[in-house]
Amino acid sequence: MHGAPAEPAEGATPEQDEQQGQHEKQGQQEKQQDGQASLSGRQRLAEALWPPRVTRPQLIVALLLLVLGLGLAIQVRSNNDSSALRGARQEDLVRILDELDDRTQRLEGEKQRLEDQRTGLENSSDQAEEARKQTVEKERQLGILAGTVAAQGPGITLTIDDKKGSVEADMLLDAIQELRAAGAEAIQINDVRVVANTYLSDTDSGGVRVDGRKVGKPYRFKVIGKPQDLEPALNIPGGVVQTLEKEQATVTVTRAEKIVVDALRAAKRPDYARSSSQ
Repeated sequence: MHGAPAEPAEGATPEQDEQQGQHEKQGQQEKQQDGQASLSGRQRLAEALWPPRVTRPQLIVALLLLVLGLGLAIQVRSNNDSSALRGARQEDLVRILDELDDRTQRLEGEKQRLEDQRTGLENSSDQAEEARKQTVEKERQLGILAGTVAAQGPGITLTIDDKKGSVEADMLLDAIQELRAAGAEAIQINDVRVVANTYLSDTDSGGVRVDGRKVGKPYRFKVIGKPQDLEPALNIPGGVVQTLEKEQATVTVTRAEKIVVDALRAAKRPDYARSSSQ
């Protein structure tokens, strides 16, 4: 330790005073060095980093990185939250994949059918007769789609027993859209035929109207199509059946070899549209 500076001795020469001053200065420098040596590495690092010396370009880059990170985090979270199949079981995922494969096969079949019709027209010796046959067949198909003729074939019946009165029009519309996506060719709800321009609405007294006509409970869907596609489409995780059951409705899906859709729509003649061949 360094003591207090000594008093100059009486009668000391100027050379002695100068030497004494140098000793005192050297002692102060040693004290400063001892103080710096006693600082820990963490303290020295803190003194070097604070206050921060940030340039303007560094600040701009930091802000851009922050915005980019927030955007990526929001995107990842949104993808995770919007995935309806995130918690699905493996067997459910396999069934959904099979359904997509079936839809692809149906589209391929329709494409092949149209190509066969074109080939038949091109190769037929009596193209007029072949065209007439295809026109009659097309008319029959369009009549089924428009609801002007009855139809029968394999399919399912979907019965929704809504004793609590909690089933709304949008839930039944979801069922129609899911059935159409699964390949339904004709649909009837109670005694109302479902066509391309069918609309559903809720009633003030509770219940649902289909094309302006109130349908009673239970809601009974008669659907013509491939049962192996229609039934799984309704039972996918988070799909129609689960949604209705959450509303405490009882849902029953039954396959059948023969479904008869006999509710008809009157054919309407357009007011302004005419065939371009006329």
